[in-house]
Amino acid sequence: MMNDMMGGGMMWGMGFFGLLLIVVLVLAAIALAKYVFARR
Repeated sequence: MMNDMMGGGMMWGMGFFGLLLIVVLVLAAIALAKYVFARR
């Protein structure tokens, strides 16, 4: 039972970290696009 809970918590943590990473990458891409278009 304890092992199962730990696995679920780890998977949830990984999913949260992955989601956070995707959000950061999207924001970085938007900032880069704004920078590139603003320079023209």
